[in-house]
Amino acid sequence: MKTAKEGEYRSKVYTDRPAYADYDAPAKFQAIESIVARHLKQHPNAVCSYSGGADSDILLDLIERVRKVFGLPPVKYYFFNTGLEMEATKRHVAETAEKYGIEIETLRPKVNVVNATRKYGQPFVSKIMSAGLEAVQTKKIPLSVHDEYWAAEDKHAKFAELVERYPHSKSALTFLCCCNSVGDPRPDIQLVINSSAYMLDFIKENPVPFKVSNKCCTYCKKNLAHTAQKGYDMVITGERRDEGGMRSVPRSDNTSLCFTETADGQYRLRPLYYVSDKDKAWYKEYYNIRYSDAYEVYGFTRTGCCGCSISSRAVEDLEKLKPYEPNLYKAAWNVFGDSYRYRQAYNEYRRMRQAQKREE
Repeated sequence: MKTAKEGEYRSKVYTDRPAYADYDAPAKFQAIESIVARHLKQHPNAVCSYSGGADSDILLDLIERVRKVFGLPPVKYYFFNTGLEMEATKRHVAETAEKYGIEIETLRPKVNVVNATRKYGQPFVSKIMSAGLEAVQTKKIPLSVHDEYWAAEDKHAKFAELVERYPHSKSALTFLCCCNSVGDPRPDIQLVINSSAYMLDFIKENPVPFKVSNKCCTYCKKNLAHTAQKGYDMVITGERRDEGGMRSVPRSDNTSLCFTETADGQYRLRPLYYVSDKDKAWYKEYYNIRYSDAYEVYGFTRTGCCGCSISSRAVEDLEKLKPYEPNLYKAAWNVFGDSYRYRQAYNEYRRMRQAQKREE
């Protein structure tokens, strides 16, 4: 266990991390292989999602090498086709299955990403921002409640009044008022509208011209994953702390071994949690891993749902995609175009406000 310096705050992701988290890449992966082997022996009925991305390539290669060394039973792999996938990714999934002599089952959601965004709305900036704005839009809560809350001397009383005025909307109110669930001001936490600088001011001056929602992820991945994982004793995922966002936030389960038992008795294993980008680069070179053409040819540094407007690099990555898969480029703009344009406007607004602040 690591300790923070005096006066320095460190989350449990740092203080409770295991010793191997600080090893160099060869020793770190040796430790991870031992962890994977032990848990696969204890829970051989395991399932693992494979996205066709770089982290998935490292994870699958590691699992398959461990399996062969210890003579362990096959792991079930599946791939989500959300309805907006790169040909490069689909090719790579097939090539990976052939390379390792395994089956990677392709699963398709009942509601694909195109229909989900049309029905519920487009994601914007982050999953947290998307869920918050969706709640504000759905409950028809005016942006003025933020100013009303902050102008009140007794903020607890004001928040209680707002909760009564807008029933079943507490999460939307905490998001918009930048407070917690009992009305304490919390303007700097990740779960509020101004977690993105000047967002509230921007939306006041430039009302959102489309429906916002992150339900495309819920319908195209989360629900599908829950169905695919039923009946398995252990679920293996490739989450890494270095990815940032919610994946870098301490979890309520065991953060040190990245292994936990869920309420329904199923186990979760995240072997790559403490693997850094530098560690990944070493593994790729040492074991001669070839990523998909999205990385090796198109020049992507990260893949996920193609064109997802949550990514800050979405428009930039689509320009890399355009020469190779022009039809998918057009499709992504048709699906997420409103969110792309609105985010570009927000980025310009934020730069303007930051420049004004520097001048002041």
